[in-house]
Amino acid sequence: MSTLSTSSLPGGTWTLGDLTVTRFGYGAMQLAGPGVMGPPADHEGAVAVLREVVDLGITHIDTSGAYGPRVTNELIREALHPYPASLHIVTKVGAVRDEQGGWPPARKPEDLRRSVHENLENLGLDVLDLVNLRLGNAQGPQPGSLAEAFETLAALQQQGLIRHLGVSNATADQVAEAQTIAPIVCVQNMYNLVYRQDDELLDRLAEQDIAYVPFFPLGGFSPLQSSALSAVASRLGATPMSVALAWLLQRSPNVLLIPGTSSTAHLRENVVGAGLTLADDDLAELDKIGR
Repeated sequence: MSTLSTSSLPGGTWTLGDLTVTRFGYGAMQLAGPGVMGPPADHEGAVAVLREVVDLGITHIDTSGAYGPRVTNELIREALHPYPASLHIVTKVGAVRDEQGGWPPARKPEDLRRSVHENLENLGLDVLDLVNLRLGNAQGPQPGSLAEAFETLAALQQQGLIRHLGVSNATADQVAEAQTIAPIVCVQNMYNLVYRQDDELLDRLAEQDIAYVPFFPLGGFSPLQSSALSAVASRLGATPMSVALAWLLQRSPNVLLIPGTSSTAHLRENVVGAGLTLADDDLAELDKIGR
C-alpha cells in the first residue's frame, strides 16, 4: 500500500495531544447500510474506500461502534489492519442502536466500559487513540452534568485503554465541566457554513489549542442549500460542497474535517475541493450565510 504525502492534503496537520493527524480526515459513518444500520450494499467498495483514504495520506479516521452497529469498525479492521503507525482512529461511545434504528443513550459506567472494550476488540487494538463521549440526543446537545460518564472514561484512560479524550454533541458548559475532570483534545459538534451555533465555542477552543471537529460539515442527511453558497461556487467554477469544505478549513486552524462518503471518486473530489483557496471577498460573502 503506497501512501501519498500528508503535505499534499489541504490544511496540513494538527496535533491531538501527542498524535499528529491530517486536518482533512475521513468519517466512516456512511460505509454502513441505509440509516447507518447493517452492512454496506457494496462490501468490496467500502473496503476500497478505506484503503484509498490511507493511500491519499489521510491519517485521521472517525468511527463509532454504534455505526452498523459494529459494521464500520469491522470494515476498518478488515481493510487496514495492521494499521500504519501514522494512522489514528477516533471513536465515540455514549449511544447505542435500537431495532428501530434509534440512538438511545448508553452513558452508565457499565455501558461505557462495555463500549470501550467492544471498540478495542472490533478494531483489533490494545489501546484507543481518542474516544469522544457522545452527549445529548438526535436533536442536538442537551444540558446536564457529564461527570459520572466522563469520570468513567478518565478512569479507563488511567488504565491505559484510551490515549486521549474528547466530547461530542456537547454544550459549552459540558465542555468546561469535562475539562475539570481530565484534559480534552477535541470537541466534535454539528457545525457547518449554515449551522453556526458554536462560533464562540470554536474560537475559545482555538485559543486553547483544542481541535474542533464539525460533524455534518456538508449538512448531513439534508445537504447544505444556500443561494449565496451556490453563487460563490459558480463564480469560482467549483461545487458548493467544495466551497463549504474549503470555508471550514479557512474558518480556523483548529478545525478538522471528517466528511464521509462511500465512493472513492467522491473521496478524491472532497480532497481536491477542500484545497480551494477562498479570497477575502468570497469569505465575507459566505460569512453572512450562517449569521
